[in-house]
Amino acid sequence: MNIYELISITIYMLLMVSIGFYSWKKSTSNSEEFLIGGRKMGAAVTALSAGAADMSGWLLMGLPGAMYLSGLSAAWIAIGLTIGAFFNYVIVAPRIRVYTEVAKNAITLPVFFENRFQDKTQLLKLVSSILILVFFTLYTSAGMVSGGRLFESAFNMDYYTGLFLTASVVVLYTFLGGFLAVSLTDFVQGTIMVLALVILPIVLISQLGGLGTTMDIIENKNSNYLDLFKGTTTVSIVSLLAWGLGYFGQPHILVRFMAIDSVKDIPKARRIGITWMIFTVGGAMLVGLFGIAYLQQFDQATMTKFDGSKEASETIFIHLSRVLFHPLIGGFLLSAILAAVMSTISSQLLVTSSSMTEDIYKTFFNKQASAKNMLLVSRISVLIVAVIAILLSLTPKDSILNLVGNAWAGFGAAFGPIIILSLVWKRTTAIAGLLGMLVGAATVLIWVYVPHDYKAVYEIIPGFLLGFLTIVLVSLITKPASKEVQEEFDKVNSILKEG
Repeated sequence: MNIYELISITIYMLLMVSIGFYSWKKSTSNSEEFLIGGRKMGAAVTALSAGAADMSGWLLMGLPGAMYLSGLSAAWIAIGLTIGAFFNYVIVAPRIRVYTEVAKNAITLPVFFENRFQDKTQLLKLVSSILILVFFTLYTSAGMVSGGRLFESAFNMDYYTGLFLTASVVVLYTFLGGFLAVSLTDFVQGTIMVLALVILPIVLISQLGGLGTTMDIIENKNSNYLDLFKGTTTVSIVSLLAWGLGYFGQPHILVRFMAIDSVKDIPKARRIGITWMIFTVGGAMLVGLFGIAYLQQFDQATMTKFDGSKEASETIFIHLSRVLFHPLIGGFLLSAILAAVMSTISSQLLVTSSSMTEDIYKTFFNKQASAKNMLLVSRISVLIVAVIAILLSLTPKDSILNLVGNAWAGFGAAFGPIIILSLVWKRTTAIAGLLGMLVGAATVLIWVYVPHDYKAVYEIIPGFLLGFLTIVLVSLITKPASKEVQEEFDKVNSILKEG
């Protein structure tokens, strides 16, 4: 690692830890502050935190690499995600912010499900908690593996050194500052990401002599790179667009909406969040696309290595950051990748620990736990989940990583339908929500692991549709919710209309 890159990365990590100490002093007097920030997050912090928590290292490595190999036809997943994020802000964000507070101030999704339906069996809470614990522990582990691999590939460091550096910084600021620390670090990380992804394409165009020249070089190499439909099918386009459905069921994103200061801030957060997403996703695509032209023009030796290799092409952002900038600036750009990885790890770590604390410990072990006791358990839960994730990361196996690769679809299919219907349809019942959650999750697992002829269809499509239909049909044939539950639903709608 170049000394200047080391300086940049060190400054970045010290900043993250400093935010953790600030948050520890500012907002960790009880578990509600630790796990959801006391519902005091501003619109900008909410928007950038949701975006940074969502994107992970895929934004700066996976997407540019896909664009480099395939050209514009790789853009469909980015289009689907942007559309999904927009409708998540429109449909879910305002309703879940109001409803979680009206429903006995629920601060986790499992508690919200229980309170929304007044589920005395506690099955909704238990099943959703188990899904969160299992999938997010694996998800967190995959993020830590990404951190280790980043240090290994970008800085020629030992994988285990990179793993422990990534994990120690994330765990420290999450353990100290909880949700406020995670949200503020996400805000900083989101800012770093968007700056990196705006600066790099601009410099590439400048080096290549303008946009027209850049596009000519790309077309001369392969005209298919500029064809949005080349190499695609209707099924593949629909499957890539369907990634947007996943947003409705991602706990680490939905909790940001629950924590915003006021429902009136949601429209502002939406404008900031979608603008941020357009710039970052668009910038990531342009890095990969313009990278084709740059390597063709100035660096054909590297181009030969990158062409046809998915693993090599995913380092295009790293390579361009180093060859186009002074190492001090290049180190700042490389810290954007680390920011993307860390922001997702910390968010998933906190959601998993909140499920252990609020949904498992308080419900089944200590219903009368004091605020001080709950805060202590919250911090211990962060450490427990982190240790398990680190242990899984020591010997990463394909089976684990494949499971994590399907977690987006699993969460989207399991939680997406019940989230949407519980917020917009008064007739939704508890048993219908439980069955829909199980059907959605089971469909994704069956689609992935049972051999069949429709593997080209992304598993979230059948999972989401079957989960949604299950909830609707079972709700229509089961007894409606109590009058109190229906009145609570009407109250939420009344607040939304007034706001």
